Amino acid sequence: MRVTAEELTIHEHPNADALELAQVGLYRAVVAKGSYRTGDLAVYIPEQAVLPMELVAELGLTGKLAGSAANRVKAIRLRGELSQGIVCRPTALAGVDLAKARADGSDFAAELGIVKWVPPVPVSMSGDVEPAPELLPWIDIENLKRYPAAFTDGEPVAVTEKVHGTACCVTYHAEGGRIQVTSKGLGAQRLALVEDPKNLYWRAVRGHDVARVAAALAGELGASRIGVYGEVYGAGVQDLGYGADSRRGEPGYAVFDVAVEAGGHLRWLDPEELTGMLDGRLPLVPTLYRGPYEARAVMELAEGRETLSGRAAHIREGVVVRPLRDRYSAELGGRAVAKVVGAAYLTRRGGTEYE
Repeated sequence: MRVTAEELTIHEHPNADALELAQVGLYRAVVAKGSYRTGDLAVYIPEQAVLPMELVAELGLTGKLAGSAANRVKAIRLRGELSQGIVCRPTALAGVDLAKARADGSDFAAELGIVKWVPPVPVSMSGDVEPAPELLPWIDIENLKRYPAAFTDGEPVAVTEKVHGTACCVTYHAEGGRIQVTSKGLGAQRLALVEDPKNLYWRAVRGHDVARVAAALAGELGASRIGVYGEVYGAGVQDLGYGADSRRGEPGYAVFDVAVEAGGHLRWLDPEELTGMLDGRLPLVPTLYRGPYEARAVMELAEGRETLSGRAAHIREGVVVRPLRDRYSAELGGRAVAKVVGAAYLTRRGGTEYE
């Protein structure tokens, strides 16, 4: 999570005379009318940021933010319009040249005392850990609304459904046939979970025979390491269950990515290659669209009902966009992959966001 200087585009609020919409990338945040003009620079604080109470008070937001301490930024609807993040000019940055900071990509999170919100992890998702420096890397997927130039119009892409579960990475080592299992949060710390039959991630990995499939992939692709990235889901994991119940049986599981290391080179399976190699072997996240990229169509796909269960059990979390040929993105500073989270999902009540 980064707190950055951004150029604003101001739009009229359709339902409030005293409010306007400040656009950053494709995000929009509600602001007081007249506070900014199009072309102005301001600081953008994203969702899931936790603010120090002094800054909360300075911004006039006492008692208005999310969380038990009312200090967490969350998407909300204000007079019918979705507001994501906070646009402001904190006094602590009064002497900062925001134009230069924007050009340099400066991050003000530490200076402002802002940290990312990390929810407490349920016991079933935690466990004993061990150092694991040889894990295959975890790719943090950025939001397309923050990086709207990540894809070009007409570029061939695949759009898959973003499943609201907890991400699980399996690293398979061809030498010795060893596997390591980790979560998103632990993987970022280069930690693996010690095998435990009660642990949610290990239950999913063993229940869906992920290690056997990873071993087969390694043999077919001549790989020294295989990384299988999947979403573990079901009632008891997050607030959206997709008709599965992890508390009474095998957790739901759906793969969204595979990394292959061969000859010292790491690559990611392209969407069609992923489907071709795993279909019938492991469950996959649903593909909603393949074709030319068009931003508005992708935003529309982020809304609606989920398709994973086949029963449209509840709202969709959102979507993930990838090019049909994996590539580098200068806009993202890494692999070209981005997500869009649905407005209905962001503003639902009683949501959970365990990592």
